[in-house]
Amino acid sequence: MLQKVLRPAHLWAIAVGLVISGEYFGWNYGWGVAGTVGMLVATLVVTLLYITFIFSFTELTTAIPHAGGPFAYAYKALGPPGAFCAGYATLIEFLFAAPAIALALGNYAHFLYPPIPVMGTAVSAYVLFTGINLLGIRESARFTLVVTILAVAELVVYCCIVGPSFRTADFLAHPLPQGAGGIFAALPFAIWLYVCIEGVAMVAEETRDVKKDIPKGYISGILTLMVLALAVMILTGGVGDWRPLAAMDYPLPATIARVLGDRSPFTRLFAGIGLFGLVASFHGIIIGYSRQVFALARSRYLPPFLSRLSPRFKTPQWALAAGGLFGLVALKYFDTSKLVILSTLGAVVLYVLSMVSLLVLRKKQPDLPRPFKAPCYPWFPWIALVLSLLAGAAIVYYYPWLSFLFLAGLVGLGLIFVLSGRHAFTVT
Repeated sequence: MLQKVLRPAHLWAIAVGLVISGEYFGWNYGWGVAGTVGMLVATLVVTLLYITFIFSFTELTTAIPHAGGPFAYAYKALGPPGAFCAGYATLIEFLFAAPAIALALGNYAHFLYPPIPVMGTAVSAYVLFTGINLLGIRESARFTLVVTILAVAELVVYCCIVGPSFRTADFLAHPLPQGAGGIFAALPFAIWLYVCIEGVAMVAEETRDVKKDIPKGYISGILTLMVLALAVMILTGGVGDWRPLAAMDYPLPATIARVLGDRSPFTRLFAGIGLFGLVASFHGIIIGYSRQVFALARSRYLPPFLSRLSPRFKTPQWALAAGGLFGLVALKYFDTSKLVILSTLGAVVLYVLSMVSLLVLRKKQPDLPRPFKAPCYPWFPWIALVLSLLAGAAIVYYYPWLSFLFLAGLVGLGLIFVLSGRHAFTVT
């Protein structure tokens, strides 16, 4: 049995830590397709999506506290097919987010010390943080809390350093290089600023007081991320020509270098401290995908051995190992931007299924205990649902090959799921 040790501070740290690397890199690829103004519009739309989604999703997490998160909600509302689709989408989101962050860690380290190989750092990160996660959720949560606080503090310092150099004219230069259509192409990169925050649901079984602590963790987390995301993106876009930053895995150190100079010791110091944000997310996402694999295996939607816990530390050791192995393979075949797009595609499918589950359960099980109810119901879940569908349509339209890979995986695994008889299993 998983240990119940997490408090609101831990949940805030996990919520923010899961996502905060999105403020350090990845979002800037949206500038390449939409420009600064187009990316800002896309981010405001996505911010509305996440505010309405999190307030709605919290109802599901507190009503059905389960390590499978969306997988369990979809099972209760939509049955085994819905559970399978939600579990697949969640795994895609988390399993592809992790190698994207590992590559960013490698690029940050290479920026600091050019002799260090990018791929070597990425592989080492998987080995190190999988090992840390094996030690137990209490230790993992404490580590997440420390690195998340440091990462947030660094972003505040970053804004203070680059803020005086912000120029509105720089931010508005080349505002929409590909017209209004670029806004839709930028949606997956805007989602990257918030993606994986719903991973808090995967530690619900390890939370001391689900009814009170989960809402505190989610709400404080989304508010923190909203302020940081908008501040970092706007200020970075107004420091000189933003276009060279649109294809980098380390836009923040590059911006600091513009302000303080390439040879400034503070530039190198900032890049070094910047690793905390990437570490916080990488570590948190490992927690998320390991719990999702554990929950799917416990319900026999994946091979049951993946649900075995370490006898000593009570952590899902085989789920951690399987997720790490998948990440190492993904590092070989995908670059950062493709990993980001695949992760966000999994996310929007998950959001659609979760909001549909919420709406169905309100009608199907009106007496289900709901310690936290979505405000402004049904408007919030409907807004989140419609915006998720819009984001999903944009990803499919602008990135058809990656969307085909996502769909092919869903269909192929779905056939195995049905032919093996696993569709008859219940969620435990």
